[in-house]
Amino acid sequence: MNSTESTDRYVTTFVFPDDNDSGLCRYTHNVIQFIPGLYSMFFLLGLLGNSLVIWVVVFGTRLRNMTDMCLLNLAIADLLLVCSLPFLAYQAKDQWLFGDAMCKIVLGVYRIVFYSGIFFICLMSIDRYLAIVHAVYAMRARTLFFGRIAAAVTWTAGYLASFPEQRFITLQHDGNFCLSVSTSPEDDTNTHFWTVFSTFKMNILGLFVPLFIMVLCYSQIIWKLLGSHSSRKQTIRLVFLVLAVFFCCWVPYNIASFFKGLELLHIYTECKSSQAIALTLQVTEVIAYSHSCLNPILYVFAGEKFRKQLLRLIYRTPCVLCQAIKVFIPQEIVFGSTYSGSSRVSERTTTV
Repeated sequence: MNSTESTDRYVTTFVFPDDNDSGLCRYTHNVIQFIPGLYSMFFLLGLLGNSLVIWVVVFGTRLRNMTDMCLLNLAIADLLLVCSLPFLAYQAKDQWLFGDAMCKIVLGVYRIVFYSGIFFICLMSIDRYLAIVHAVYAMRARTLFFGRIAAAVTWTAGYLASFPEQRFITLQHDGNFCLSVSTSPEDDTNTHFWTVFSTFKMNILGLFVPLFIMVLCYSQIIWKLLGSHSSRKQTIRLVFLVLAVFFCCWVPYNIASFFKGLELLHIYTECKSSQAIALTLQVTEVIAYSHSCLNPILYVFAGEKFRKQLLRLIYRTPCVLCQAIKVFIPQEIVFGSTYSGSSRVSERTTTV
């Protein structure tokens, strides 16, 4: 079996001498026709949800501590990712129309925010762990100053994790394919190595490390809450929901990517296996992108304090849309007795 490989979107053409008359393993992915519609829906939902988060955090809570900084940066990362989806829809159909410069910008930003968003979820888990399990120490560690440092480190880690694919982004095949491929096509061994390396690197940094951190932090949170006299059932349910959504969104895509790595190592060499892996990658990738639309709900809208801040901003903003929405919101919900100083920390912990 001979093969020609290109990285980033797992576009691989395998030659199987006994498969058919032409000797090519042909891919017929009917799911491609649904990708533009799904990506458009994710784009609109993610744009709305993450923009609301940024609006409330900046103008409502006004960045008071590490939690606010984490929420803001996670929303920025998710917003940038969903803004790349309309371009990725063209890329999935091999109809790139935006030139080499936009190819480098879109895929470059996508790769950075892909890892940064996952890393900020890890940072949120650590922040929740400190706030609940080590509440006294957290008062000193979870300040806005340390939040800015942690955010800068996280963005830097996301940028570094985007290599080596970052330096290989270019257009291929008469400008129709925006891919991350080696600039030295004659060096097939080097190209193959970085393809396999990038695949398994994503499994480690995009799934195993974040999942380990989340399970470790949230298991300690649950243990702490179960051992307290005032067990918070809502927080525990939210913990399981956060883990379940992350697991459902990212595990299928990483499993498919893992099998793609095995295929690149020539462990799977049959045409049907290659077709199944390629199709599974496209389906699971769509599921993974939906996580950027769910993050605002999981990490922000589930908190009572955020919802009240959002309603207050709607009441105070003199735009036509806000004034129209205000008619349907009872005033006592917005300006009633919200929370005392003793319950402020309690409300913070409900946003896991």
